[in-house]
Amino acid sequence: MLIHFSSGSFSYEINLLNPIDISIPVVFNGAQPNTYNVPIASAKTYEDGQFIGDVRRGGSCNFEEYRLIPHCNGTHTECVGHIAHERISVHKILRDVFFQGTLVTITPEKAVDSLETYSPEKLHDDRLITSKSLFYVLENASPDFLKALIIRTRPNDLSKQSRKYLEMPPPFFSLEAMEYIVSLGVEHLLVDIPSVDRTFDEGRLSAHHIFWAVPQGSHDVDPKEPSIKTITEMIFVPDEIPDGRYLTHIQIPNFIADAAPSRVFLYEVKV
Repeated sequence: MLIHFSSGSFSYEINLLNPIDISIPVVFNGAQPNTYNVPIASAKTYEDGQFIGDVRRGGSCNFEEYRLIPHCNGTHTECVGHIAHERISVHKILRDVFFQGTLVTITPEKAVDSLETYSPEKLHDDRLITSKSLFYVLENASPDFLKALIIRTRPNDLSKQSRKYLEMPPPFFSLEAMEYIVSLGVEHLLVDIPSVDRTFDEGRLSAHHIFWAVPQGSHDVDPKEPSIKTITEMIFVPDEIPDGRYLTHIQIPNFIADAAPSRVFLYEVKV
């Protein structure tokens, strides 16, 4: 199925039959990425008296209970409710689920080799996604395709689909890098790391605050006019997918929560 759309003075073609899935499926009770060593996403058969929800055990159908922590168990999309006193739900924020995006590949830098900053102070082993590296790959990007920004980090391998991040601390964004992303007008940021902030950052979530324009140290967000931006974390973009322009599609369940598991598709854009 082909669709056509226009942006500025250009017309584009998309084949909806060739989606590229860049999300990590939740393998309940199996291999999955994990942050903070929380319990893994799990499933168990529902049993009530004589009813057994497992056809392998004689039940009439499969009927399971699922447990997961979206922020830690796999690909998820979050909204400003993640840092707000008010209970702001991602299902109300993510209304426009198709948007024009750009995929770029970044090699994080050693924090000690960069003049860029973070709050709290950088540590010796920190690795940063910097504004310098982002400017290098985005200098010639079309503004029409920056509503979504998809960032793949190097090195990039299949272990991201089941990595225990306390054993291998991920890179994160410098304050300058997040300020640069905001200056580009990005509304949907998608990354292959578990957080845009350092895993242990004294609870500041400095980069989150910059992206959602919430003052540092504050959790006050106007529930009537919250930020419409989203952050999607723990995606995985295989190496064979080239950097460039894509139509981006984010799917989430209708959870009334600050974050939800998500499935993300890219569609190749042809002029």
